[in-house]
Amino acid sequence: MSTHTATPHAEYVYDHAHGHGPPPHDEQAHDGPHGTLRDYLVGFGLSVVLTAIPFWLVMSGVIQSKAATGFIVMAFAVAQIVVHMIYFLHMNAKAEQGWTMVALVFTLILVVITLAGSLWVMHHLNVNMMPGMQNAAPHMNHDMSQMP
Repeated sequence: MSTHTATPHAEYVYDHAHGHGPPPHDEQAHDGPHGTLRDYLVGFGLSVVLTAIPFWLVMSGVIQSKAATGFIVMAFAVAQIVVHMIYFLHMNAKAEQGWTMVALVFTLILVVITLAGSLWVMHHLNVNMMPGMQNAAPHMNHDMSQMP
């Protein structure tokens, strides 16, 4: 009778009788750090604060400039992303031999490209498609009836 048992979805065969191969799942040590209750509560508290402050800024109208308010809200959003990555996703330079940091950098590049592109498109839509634009910007005449 064989003592070799193939485990589902595994690339190895574990010999229970002789202890060859990697240990079963319940005996494996976890590579990455896992958060404590205190870490999760700190992360939750920071998330609530980083959500409440921008909400208050927008609803109260404390800052008169909409552009400045938008940039401040985006800065709080970036801070909240960092809080989530540290406290809930447990991302650091040591986890998974640094591959999480490579994934983080790639994600940040994609987020910057997406945000910049979205803001650029919304700005140009606002400039080029707002009603009454002819009076505000006479040098930009988009009246199709005046086309040759």
